[in-house]
Amino acid sequence: MRIVFWLSMIGILYTYVGYPVLMWMLARLCPRPWLVSTISPSVSVVLAVHNGAALLPRKIEHLLGLDYPGIKEIIIVSDGSTDGTMELLACQHHPRLTTVILAEHRGKAAAVNAGVAKATAEVILFVDIRPEIAPGAIQQLVSNFADPKVGCVAGELILRSGTHDEASAAVSGFYWRYEKWIRTCESICGSPVGVYGGFYAIRRELAVQQPTGMILDDMFQPLSIIRQGYRSVLDAHAYVYDVWPEKIGEEFHRKVRTLAGNFQLFRLAPWTLSPWNPVLFQLVSHKVMRLVAPYLLILLFISTLALSGGSLFFAAFAALQIFGLIIAIAGLHYRIPVLHRVAAPASAMLVLKAAAVVGLYRFIFTRGPLWKIWTSNEPGELSSVTETANPTLPEPVEATAADDQCRIPLKDSNR
Repeated sequence: MRIVFWLSMIGILYTYVGYPVLMWMLARLCPRPWLVSTISPSVSVVLAVHNGAALLPRKIEHLLGLDYPGIKEIIIVSDGSTDGTMELLACQHHPRLTTVILAEHRGKAAAVNAGVAKATAEVILFVDIRPEIAPGAIQQLVSNFADPKVGCVAGELILRSGTHDEASAAVSGFYWRYEKWIRTCESICGSPVGVYGGFYAIRRELAVQQPTGMILDDMFQPLSIIRQGYRSVLDAHAYVYDVWPEKIGEEFHRKVRTLAGNFQLFRLAPWTLSPWNPVLFQLVSHKVMRLVAPYLLILLFISTLALSGGSLFFAAFAALQIFGLIIAIAGLHYRIPVLHRVAAPASAMLVLKAAAVVGLYRFIFTRGPLWKIWTSNEPGELSSVTETANPTLPEPVEATAADDQCRIPLKDSNR
């Protein structure tokens, strides 16, 4: 039991302290700077949506009003929408706007693949329907492609505060800053293993078709580019604004989808866990160890209890773990102001670890396509695609305008 205790403790400390500190040290001692210069490559913007009619009018206006002069085309792909998105897109006639209608709902990976197939610019910029791109952000982002070895660039996500509960605020506050710090250190000394999927760009010639059913396109695409010998980097001055789920329950479901997507990534792209992945060490340390961490915590707790009978140290440590668990659970169930605020970090950690366990369960036992676990209520947010053995692209159908279709309202009363 002592061996189990110390191995579990070492694994947990390495995951949340050792690896981040190691990346920070490498970033300080062995930085790998890249060239950033004002260049103006042509850009194809790709936006994949499913049932996005509530948000699309404002998003289209936002994209058409972006201040980067090199935007060649804006490609919007409707993935089997049934809420009027198809009719709304059919009414758009701006010369830079291209719409692709996929009649069958097959998920984000298929929609992104269809959008990439239509792109003709030097750089492809992937965006989501909800985030707002700051002025100058696209110019800042593409300036990183002045370095010929940079193949993927992600922007800086700024989370807007709202009426979040304390546990959700802890995730979007401390935890997100912690995560961004690790990714920044990885970028400075090499490449991060994942990027924020709502605002990142790649060289078009490096784009890889994603396997049908892929949830984590923002991990698969950058990792595929790194595999080709290029770098993926972060630019902390290319801002994009978004909001985090207001309730910790919503954040739990979001993390379940994301963490189930990690397991799916390893199955659909097994090379990510092989020596052919140049950032294998970072992937294992940053992602795989976090998937293992909940089970290390359970082993730590069991071994501590088993050893507590004959040692004051282990008895005190067991009491501390029990106290922390009670505080975390109490913070989730009782909205006592002071308790809720104090318990928020522990509650957030408990939710994130539980999401990893549930994510594995959903990955293993979900019958049919994995996108069924997508339970988000956010309009326009895309689920993953149906998992099939055939990864061929769905046949895109160009949207056609009809006068009667254009009479639908551009604004949804539920926005």
